[in-house]
Amino acid sequence: MKALAARRHHRFAPVVLLLLALLVTGGVYAAFAPTPANAETASTEDIETGQKLFQANCATCHGPNAEGTDTAPSLVGVGAASVDFQVSTGRMPMQMDGPQAIQKPRQFNEEQTAQLAAYVASLGAGPAIPTDEQVDASLGDVANGAAIFRTNCAMCHNAVGAGGALSEGKFAPPLWETSERNIYQAMLTGPQSMPVFNDATITPEEKRDVIAFLEFQREGSAGGLSLGSLGPVSEGLWAWIVGMGLLIGAAVWIGAKSS
Repeated sequence: MKALAARRHHRFAPVVLLLLALLVTGGVYAAFAPTPANAETASTEDIETGQKLFQANCATCHGPNAEGTDTAPSLVGVGAASVDFQVSTGRMPMQMDGPQAIQKPRQFNEEQTAQLAAYVASLGAGPAIPTDEQVDASLGDVANGAAIFRTNCAMCHNAVGAGGALSEGKFAPPLWETSERNIYQAMLTGPQSMPVFNDATITPEEKRDVIAFLEFQREGSAGGLSLGSLGPVSEGLWAWIVGMGLLIGAAVWIGAKSS
């Protein structure tokens, strides 16, 4: 019995137990963790084609292996969603240096964009391109989306998604013509000056609610002329100048007619 007890309390026993615990934890995580990238659904041919497209169009700035350079960040681990957003909106490849990448006509078609995304996703785990169900505005709650948007997004994008100016020549773009998929991907990846709203901050269901709210804004203002949806301060100033100006002008005209 003493010999058995001695073996059970061997000095290497804690190390062995720790290694076993780490092995079990890693196995459980690998089995149940959600797939973070679209690389697994892409074929080897798509990844290889995406690599060729990357070498020809992106490697000059981001490095031959997407490791990043002095002028552009590393793309290892950014995921397929980030690539799909930047390339499908024409922001990348970037046309010229500036405070931020400007949206322009896209350079690659849907298939090429998917191949580029598959290649970058194969370099390291990152956010995946959302499914059609995740971005379906008809499944979202407009009222909840409005509350989430005004809490997290309105300070830059305006209360109804009309966009706004930021510092150092940057700006938050209007969202009325942005696709549902790219609205979701922007929240997920945080392009430009935008913060990242991961699924722990804004859940996938809440992201869909935000999309539903922005879709609702595209239907126009129920109150009539929106004055560009620039916000209460700008609209109030416009009403004050024009409204009071008309009243003063009318008073002067009436006074002149009566004299």
